[in-house]
Amino acid sequence: MKNLQSRSRQTGLSFLGLLVVGGLLAMGGVIVAQVVPTAIEYQAVLKAASKATQGTSVAEVRSIFDKAAAIDNIKSVNGKDIEVTKEGDKIVVSFAYQREIHLAGPAYLTLKYAGRSK
Repeated sequence: MKNLQSRSRQTGLSFLGLLVVGGLLAMGGVIVAQVVPTAIEYQAVLKAASKATQGTSVAEVRSIFDKAAAIDNIKSVNGKDIEVTKEGDKIVVSFAYQREIHLAGPAYLTLKYAGRSK
């Protein structure tokens, strides 16, 4: 009788439950591993946009951005894609782009990035 009572009080994760949780964690890890490089690239684009504000004309700003993009291996945005405006006496570079990550079959994760220089 004592053995039966101790068995009924046992709780935990079954092997099947462990496989399901492990599978979900693995899928989450794969998605995170694909999202992290896009976030790193976004930081590089922000840095390139800030560098580009040193230019005095639109063509020069785009050229500086393209050079910084080549150094940091930025593929999502180029000088033609940025918007160059002037606020007061300060040049502002803004950008917006999106990246798609294929998940499975027709499912995609779409990440939209936008930013501007300070």
